[in-house]
Formats: sequence, C-alpha cells, structure tokens
Amino acid sequence: MAINIKQLTKEFSDPLSIGITSGHRLCPGCAAPMTVKMALMVAKHLGYEVVVGLATGCLEVSTTIYPYTAWSIPYIHNAFENAASTIAGVETAYRALKKKGKLPVDKPIKFIAFAGDGGTYDIGLQALSGAVERNHNFLYILYDNEGYMNTGNQRSGSTPPGSETTTAPVGKAIPGKLQLKKNIVEIVAAHENVYAATATVGEPFDYMNKVEKALKFEGPSFIAVLSPCVRFWRIPEDAAPSITKLAVETKYWPLYEVEKGVYRITKKPRSFKPIREFIEKQGRFRNLLKHPDADRIISELQDYVDKRWERLLALEEATRDKPAR
Repeated sequence: MAINIKQLTKEFSDPLSIGITSGHRLCPGCAAPMTVKMALMVAKHLGYEVVVGLATGCLEVSTTIYPYTAWSIPYIHNAFENAASTIAGVETAYRALKKKGKLPVDKPIKFIAFAGDGGTYDIGLQALSGAVERNHNFLYILYDNEGYMNTGNQRSGSTPPGSETTTAPVGKAIPGKLQLKKNIVEIVAAHENVYAATATVGEPFDYMNKVEKALKFEGPSFIAVLSPCVRFWRIPEDAAPSITKLAVETKYWPLYEVEKGVYRITKKPRSFKPIREFIEKQGRFRNLLKHPDADRIISELQDYVDKRWERLLALEEATRDKPAR
C-alpha cells in the first residue's frame, strides 16, 4: 500500500472512526497514542475490523479512566504480563466460531495487542514467546518508552545504559543503568515463522507500511516502535518525532524487518551522526554527561551500535536471495 496522508486524513476525519479518540489523559506530546492511531488507521483502511488487547501501563491507565474510555472499538484491558496470552485466546475463539459457522466469513477481523516495554521485555516476555511459538495469527505492537514510566521511571530491560532512572540513578556508586538494552526484535525473530520489525513515530510511512505487512502476514507478527516518554526522557513536548529520527541517524534504533529469517534494512541514512548527539538531546542523560565515566560509557555504546549495524548489513546480505523459512 502506498500510504497517502491526504487520503487517510479525509477517510478518518471523524475521530471515532479510527478506534481511539482524543480526550485521553496521556501527556502532551506522548508518542504512545501516535503509535496506536497510525496502526489502527492502516487496519481500518485495509477493511479490517480490529479487536485490541492492551497491557497495563501508561497507555491503558490514561485511556480507560473509569467511567470513561477513549476506545471506540472492542478492547480488552489486560494485566502487565498477559496481553499476548489474551489476544491469542481471542484469536483462537474467533477461528473456532468461524469454523462452527457462528461468525460471518466475509468480515475479516484482526487482533492487535499493544504493550509497553515493561510488559514486553520483562513481565510479559514469557506470554509473548508462548503465543508466538504457538503460531497465533495476531499483531503485537510494542510502544517502547524504555522504562516503567507509568510507575515513575524505573529501569526496564529496554532502558539504555547511562539513562537516569529511580532504580538505577546516576551517582557515585553507579553511572545509571549499567547493562545494554535487550534486543527484543532478535528474540522474537528467533522464534521462526514470524514477522518482526522496528519502527518509529518519526518515520510514519515506514511504520505504516510495516503495519500493513504485519496484518497481512499469516502467523504472529511483532513491531517494536520507539515511543519517547516526554516526561522522563526530559524532552520538549513536540520532540518525539525528531528525537526518534535522530535515533535512526545515530544507529541507536536501526529500521529493519525480519520475515521468516530474511533480513531487510528499510532505511539506510546516507551518513550517520555520533551517538553522543542522541544522548545530548535528552535530559535523562544530563547527569551521565557530568559523570567521570561518561566518555567511556558513550564510547562503549558507540562501539555497540556500530557493530550491530555491521551485523545487520551482513545478515541482510546473507539472506538477500534466500527464501523465507
């Protein structure tokens, strides 16, 4: 599908038609509702009805404050750990009802789970792995804000090294989080027979094209969307798209997809910027930049993203002419 913004704007001029409306209580500039809206617009544009499962987190608590809801489509609130299990169960029930002739076969329904990094990298990883391994036909979209932001900015498996969090503060004892960010896309891709990809809100065409591919994929699909938290990344309210563009330009968040073992990089910047530029744009790294170990940590992160990029290039080349497994 060639994304046509004017067409989509006209098609979804009524906010209720998208599936999630304005009036929620997410922070101004939060990338999570952008992540959701773009995905639902693609699904609706393709003619699908959508059922959403949503893990507990910022997106959930801010869109469903009793007795109000910002959702205008079938929606299931899940615990932190079981969004993938729930959406897999609903997808199974759908297939069973269709087989029994209790649902119309001409009304295609797609099942989308949304969850943050806490509910995906950490608490929900077991449920996600199980649902993918069982080959359920669903799309799991991770809005990755790199921490437990709903409960006050605690570190998660997604938090990058040197980032200031309440459970790994920058100080004399430690320079913030010490460990590298978990490579969740590679973990999901390793399950075989799966579509897995990265995306950002700053590259909407790339993201929406991947949503289309994921929805049409027969089997489990997964998209990790870099989704800045304005509050705890300490960035301006209008900076989420630009900071994610910088993440791509510094190799921090390469844009690529893995379809049944075949790698494809979907955006290759003509030139790259140093990772330090990405770090210096965010207040969450302010104390790191004052720390005696700052240069070492930034240098190690630069070395990591450089080597990961070279690895992606090698994987793309190695699988270019090979059929999907």
